[in-house]
Amino acid sequence: MLDGAPIAYWIGFHLVVLVLILVDLVILGRAKSAWQTQHNFLFVLLLLALATCFGLWIGHVEGRQSGLEFAAGYLIELSMSIDNLFVFLLMFRSFGLQPEAQRQALLLGIVGAIIMRGVFIFAGIALLERFAWIEYVFGALLLAAAARLLRGKKKGDTPPEPAKWIGQRSKRWASSPKATFIVAVIAIELVDLVFAIDSVPAVLAISHHPFVVYTSNICAILGLRALYFLLAGLLEKLRFLHFGLAAILAFVGLKMLTAKWVSVPVTVSLGFLILAVATATAASLIPTTHGTMD
Repeated sequence: MLDGAPIAYWIGFHLVVLVLILVDLVILGRAKSAWQTQHNFLFVLLLLALATCFGLWIGHVEGRQSGLEFAAGYLIELSMSIDNLFVFLLMFRSFGLQPEAQRQALLLGIVGAIIMRGVFIFAGIALLERFAWIEYVFGALLLAAAARLLRGKKKGDTPPEPAKWIGQRSKRWASSPKATFIVAVIAIELVDLVFAIDSVPAVLAISHHPFVVYTSNICAILGLRALYFLLAGLLEKLRFLHFGLAAILAFVGLKMLTAKWVSVPVTVSLGFLILAVATATAASLIPTTHGTMD
């Protein structure tokens, strides 16, 4: 056993992750531009199917509760990752990266995110087990993140502050496309570090099972590169997604703060997550009539 799951589970999961990364690199990375959209779509569907099967398998071997926790954790990370893709879009614009360089940068970013999420998750679980009051700190961080989103996340042409700071200095540091690419990868990892501070506590509000939390995060992260190029033209239209994410962060933050007195079933949490994401997405995609009366 390793952190609540047999070692064979951990080895098998990482072998599958390695295979999927290689598929992303070899097949999607070398696909002709005319076929890339189709390949990205099929790869995203494959990952969704695999995540669904994996969640059902966890529910079978670990119990229904663990299966529902996996689904909730996966949905939290996936919904926050879609919002993060918009940040990556602004970053790539600020660095002037071409599509091929964007694919390579995103792949390296995903590998770095997998390592970073592992460190954050196991550190967070260790802190929660040793210091019960850390749960209140995590809850407060999530409420602060929700308030930050509600204060007005303007989705214009301004990149996020970490990317802007690095971008301004990249002109001084980077004298070639290769150097600019390296600086862009560093920016992706720094921004993902900021995102992890929000997303990891949010998932830990749902489950403290290391295997469930870790695998749900990694399953959601794996398809980011394909999802980015599949949704690149749609990202700017998801203008209300941050309100849905704010509701999710506020919900799980309050869940952590009141866990001692109020027990929220995971089915209720999962239902709220689906409702928040679906409502925000539907509201974003409703056509506006502004400017059509000219």
